[in-house]
Amino acid sequence: MRKDAEMEHNLKLYVDSQFASAWAMSAFVALEEKGLPFEVETLTLENREHRQGDYAKASLSMRVPMLQHGRFCLSESSAIAEYLDDCFDGPNVFPEDPQDRARARQIQAWLRSDFAALRSERDTTVLFRGPVVTELSLVARREAEMIFGVVEQLLDSGRSNLFGQWSIADTDLSAVINRLALNGDPVPETVETYARKHWNRPSVQAWVQRSKGALPDEAL
Repeated sequence: MRKDAEMEHNLKLYVDSQFASAWAMSAFVALEEKGLPFEVETLTLENREHRQGDYAKASLSMRVPMLQHGRFCLSESSAIAEYLDDCFDGPNVFPEDPQDRARARQIQAWLRSDFAALRSERDTTVLFRGPVVTELSLVARREAEMIFGVVEQLLDSGRSNLFGQWSIADTDLSAVINRLALNGDPVPETVETYARKHWNRPSVQAWVQRSKGALPDEAL
């Protein structure tokens, strides 16, 4: 189902005021890649604004990001990306082939449900604020090796994208890998090249620039 032109231009994305959430970045990138006009509204998570008032009720999960489309509100970045493909024309953010699309969703769910040690020890500070000095635990190293193996398997035909052309799963997967690569942790060359390419994509860098703009002057 496609919405009318008026509704297509009534999109607002709620994100954290520090622009430091990789999942908020994912929703932002999906909107950018669809070529849709949208507003960005920030919430100060330290003040628990995402758990208060109308936002808490509208989002259900009390998290960022949340997309507001007219009166409809939807949180969780992967759900937002699916909604955009379902409701709006423009380039797809998921692969067109049903099996590739299912695989992309599998990867997204996997990244969001697993790798707790890796995401804790290399949090989004590494992506948007700079390296940390702590060494990875054995558990986190094993999680990283699992991710490397999957990337190498999916890119075994020499492709630079998981499914032959860009999808939102590339953005999400490369962000997890770059928690390591940008920190200087060991990453196989093929995997690092893949992650670097997708990190440099204009839609991703548009978010990175907003993140830099959110830093206080003394931190620049």
